[in-house]
Amino acid sequence: MASENDAPHKIKPIYDEDGRLNKPYYFNELDRLQLELVRMQAWIKHKGLKVVVIFEGRDAAGKGGVIKRIKQRLNPRNTKIVALPIPTERERTQWYFQRYVAHLPAAGEMALFDRSWYNRAGVEKVMGFCTQQEYEEFLRSCPDFERMLIRSGIILVKYWFSVSDDEQEKRFKERINTPLKRWKISEMDLAARTHWVDYSIAKDRMFKYTDQKLSPWYVVEGDDKRKARLNCISHLLSMIPYERIPYKKLELPEIQSKVGYMRPPMEEQTHVPAVY
Repeated sequence: MASENDAPHKIKPIYDEDGRLNKPYYFNELDRLQLELVRMQAWIKHKGLKVVVIFEGRDAAGKGGVIKRIKQRLNPRNTKIVALPIPTERERTQWYFQRYVAHLPAAGEMALFDRSWYNRAGVEKVMGFCTQQEYEEFLRSCPDFERMLIRSGIILVKYWFSVSDDEQEKRFKERINTPLKRWKISEMDLAARTHWVDYSIAKDRMFKYTDQKLSPWYVVEGDDKRKARLNCISHLLSMIPYERIPYKKLELPEIQSKVGYMRPPMEEQTHVPAVY
């Protein structure tokens, strides 16, 4: 893995015969970008910044994979993933944005929203989980809500992950037939396949109202997962101007003397079976 002194250098992209990003190149670049993410996180904490990153898009477009790679090397105390379940009966009676506000970051934190308040403009609209009045109100109020967040000092970045219907079908079949990925697909995901055009229309209208100069949507082409991950991480790094915070030199202190301490017999403790 890359260290502070031997971070891999950026090299010209290499592609396989099928046009997809070469795997060794991909992992080399991922190491480099994840090191930069660590440096960016240190800057966010140092300057007390508040960062919100929204990930929306088609099912199986690659949102979860990008979020996982962004978070992989970061301190979980300062970067959290927000992936809310369906609202409770009580939450349905609240101001729509209320349950999302509770997960906004404090100073020095970054929140990664794996789907967000844009549920109302997508799945809720298409699948009939909200009224037409609630939907129209969302389109009117969402830009104001986001302007309020930005005025409060929050850095807001919004990504839309796009995937072709052929690639989505391929990924759905893989999830259905792979036990380790089966949890990734739901009945709602399958139902969305029968509303492909409806979701496209809803997305277009959502962009019309919420793709604002102050908080634009950045579209990530997701058919090639490796390209999508690197492109998104590279872009996120460019959205937050940061400087490298030098680490304080640390020295390992001498361990405390064991004189006078007697460890209890190992046989008195319950151990995990040594299966391996």
